[in-house]
Amino acid sequence: MKTAAVIGAGPAGLSAAYELLEKSGDWNVTILEASPFIGGISRTIERNGNRFDIGPHRFFSKSDEVNALWDKLMPRQGVPAMDDVLLNRRCSLAEGGPDPEKTDRVMLRRHRLTRIYYLKHFFDYPISIKPSTFIAMGLARTWKAGWSYLYSAFFKRPEKSLEDFYINRFGKVLYSMFFEDYTEKLWGVHPSKIDPSWGAQRVKGLSLWKALFNVFIPNGGRKETSLIEEFSYPKLGSGSFWTALADAVREKGGKIKFGAKVVGVEHEAGRIRAVVTSSGERIACDAVFSSMPIKDLVAALGSAPEEVGRVAAELPYRDLITVTLVVDKLAIRNDTKYPTLGEYIPDVWIYVQDRAVRMGRLEIYNNFSPYMVDDPAKHVLFSVEYFCNEGDAFWQMDDSAFIGKCIEELKVAGLISEETKILDAVHTRTPKAYPAYFGTYAEFGKVRAWLDGFANLYCIGRNGQHRYNNMDHSMLCGFEAARALLNGTDKSAVWNVNTEKDYHES
Repeated sequence: MKTAAVIGAGPAGLSAAYELLEKSGDWNVTILEASPFIGGISRTIERNGNRFDIGPHRFFSKSDEVNALWDKLMPRQGVPAMDDVLLNRRCSLAEGGPDPEKTDRVMLRRHRLTRIYYLKHFFDYPISIKPSTFIAMGLARTWKAGWSYLYSAFFKRPEKSLEDFYINRFGKVLYSMFFEDYTEKLWGVHPSKIDPSWGAQRVKGLSLWKALFNVFIPNGGRKETSLIEEFSYPKLGSGSFWTALADAVREKGGKIKFGAKVVGVEHEAGRIRAVVTSSGERIACDAVFSSMPIKDLVAALGSAPEEVGRVAAELPYRDLITVTLVVDKLAIRNDTKYPTLGEYIPDVWIYVQDRAVRMGRLEIYNNFSPYMVDDPAKHVLFSVEYFCNEGDAFWQMDDSAFIGKCIEELKVAGLISEETKILDAVHTRTPKAYPAYFGTYAEFGKVRAWLDGFANLYCIGRNGQHRYNNMDHSMLCGFEAARALLNGTDKSAVWNVNTEKDYHES
């Protein structure tokens, strides 16, 4: 039997382990997870009867094999969920699918509503062309935005930066209103200094022209993935699916070791021979699937050429702080056509474009699954996301002080009021949540070429490829890497995941 070491028990690592064990009986597989948790940044936390994710996740994919595995391990609901029944709400049901009231291993079908919060008004995401948009913007802004867009339509900028990318598609005024501030919050640098490839990945297929075209021909005869109306979501949170996948890996003979941070990777003649954990354990292996951050992997390998070591060491990341709150009510009322169990808004998440606050995004878990909230009719469970750099003033701020700052910002933005009762609050830090597309990222090809020189090393997942993958892309990386190993093919299919121009669900 051969031995494969999988670094990381997130979507990519679990998928690689599952695929290898599913397709071959010749491999022993050990997953080495540095933390005590399954799922990486897709895990779910339980606290006082409530569940919330580290950042929001939608289960949506154009990949048949990803959908097949989701359906196999956690079938889509065949009977209406609690809130579907109480609200007399129609939803897509799978014939013969499970009843959410009787089992926890079930995917709910949820309505997608994502909006931008700007000037204390809600705007559709992506921006739509309709009267409410113009009313919220005001006559002067609408006039300026229209001429700005027409100018950008005839005088295209060379796309040297993310700023150029956005202005070419929306015009300078709309870019300033709806993209500039949020992007700078997210990355900590101005969009003019960010590689345009991030935009190509995250907002594929979107432009103001398409928004106008969709007024007359909805979706132009096709469904852009950023415009999906429904998505799947596990009854008990995103992390419950990854726990189910981990169980399937174990059932097939795979092992998962927690607290096993890989600090050393031994190699000889272009092949990995063993990995070493922080506890000193040495695991000899015939193949390695790595979803650990590229900069840490290169450091663990040692002996990298000077240029490769420099690029890898300086690869930038953005880190995430989340404040999750349980409140009795929000200050904003539901004025949409979509009913909710309480008076809270029906959005799954909201992009906050208010320059007066540092918060970037807000997600409401009642709308992901009522089963995640202790009392979904009376309480609102939501998270507020802040983007920062590990070690900066935000990162080092005391938990209680940070929660207090978040509550004050929610009041400034008009999302809660002085009368809102805060029933619970929890602060979480997540390092290296977002691989960034600036700095030495422009030279990333040097690092990839060197790593590809190790015949039995496969880089997978968001941090493993320093690429802003969604969950399904990370799964596909794992699948493709396992197949490349079993079939003896090159690694191009692994690196080509999430490079299609019309794929991404943003």
